[in-house]
Amino acid sequence: MPRNVYTLTRFALTALPCCLVVALAACRMRAGGSEQLVIPEVVRANLYVSPSGNDSNPGTADEPFRTIMRAAQVVTPGTTVHVAPGVYTGGFKTTANGSMEARIIYESTERWGAKIVPPLNSGSSTAWQNRGNYVDIVGFEVDGSQYQGGAKWLGGIYNGGSYVAIRNNQVHHIANDVPCESSGGAGIGVDGYYRGVKSEVTGNSVHDIGPDNCRFIHGIYISTSATVRSNIVFRISGAGIHLWHDANNVLIAGNTVTGSETGIVVGGGDYYHTQGPNDRTQVLNNIVYDNRSGIVEQGNTGKHNSFRNNLVYQNNGADWRLSEGMSHSGTIAAAPGFVAYDRKGTSDFRPGAKSPAVGKGVRAADGADQDFEGKVRGQSIDIGAVQH
Repeated sequence: MPRNVYTLTRFALTALPCCLVVALAACRMRAGGSEQLVIPEVVRANLYVSPSGNDSNPGTADEPFRTIMRAAQVVTPGTTVHVAPGVYTGGFKTTANGSMEARIIYESTERWGAKIVPPLNSGSSTAWQNRGNYVDIVGFEVDGSQYQGGAKWLGGIYNGGSYVAIRNNQVHHIANDVPCESSGGAGIGVDGYYRGVKSEVTGNSVHDIGPDNCRFIHGIYISTSATVRSNIVFRISGAGIHLWHDANNVLIAGNTVTGSETGIVVGGGDYYHTQGPNDRTQVLNNIVYDNRSGIVEQGNTGKHNSFRNNLVYQNNGADWRLSEGMSHSGTIAAAPGFVAYDRKGTSDFRPGAKSPAVGKGVRAADGADQDFEGKVRGQSIDIGAVQH
């Protein structure tokens, strides 16, 4: 099956034809003395993975692969990898690049139905490492609770690529019994070390990450430009959401962070490729509740960071610790009024009818705003990950 098809016949052009180039790039055609830009039409390809499959299969719906790694070896721009419910071993790396017009999508066909677990004698400290650009990782469960020897997982989903979307996954019980080391780890990490930029972490559940009293292992860790939106993050040994290294221009919007060492850290330092600071980061519409510390700035931060319309309450050490001269606005200092909350057990993070978070949010500048469950927030925007 051809991966990409340029459909040119729809253009009624009267002069020189445009050559068919086997690449995802626009080409120009001249009609009546003026040039017109022809945008290629992408025909998506599909691959399939199933616990009943075999990696010697062709990866079709009738003859699926057995592993995500095998599918990742043959994807091309515009491919969707459909992963059926079941258990799959992790510790793999995906490197293929999509493009702006033709992203590579790895998706669980049922939300949290495809479950990634540690293999026997793991050779990797990360469940899923992605280095490709223009990639989506959607709907998986990453469960590190059943260690089976080898390297212990310090990371759930790690991304070093650019323009990557990590959406609607559940990542939990990562690095619970490792020594507390300064090398750190995270449930989801978006890293700038490989010069990745502008990825997003949206609609994920990240919980039970890191050993007790270890500030080096975090829920969501960002070290470049990124968007962190509508995630539910709880029981994290370090920060629920932590920005460091080359982090800048980060949007942190509509998340719920509870039961962790620190709710949100906006920081910069120990740079990879820039000289800092972390500036023009926006922190808005987040619930930061029942952590040891609330929202904190650390290291080298700029004067254009903004903190608006957050609910920050009952963080035992301090609700706010911003850099000198910085302030927050529209803050609600009251209990969030979740439908149900148990710090050590199961919670329902939806706001109740009388929650002070209802209708008190502001729309982000990018205009895109779906909640944790995928609902469009509409005109009335609630603070926190879940719209009531």
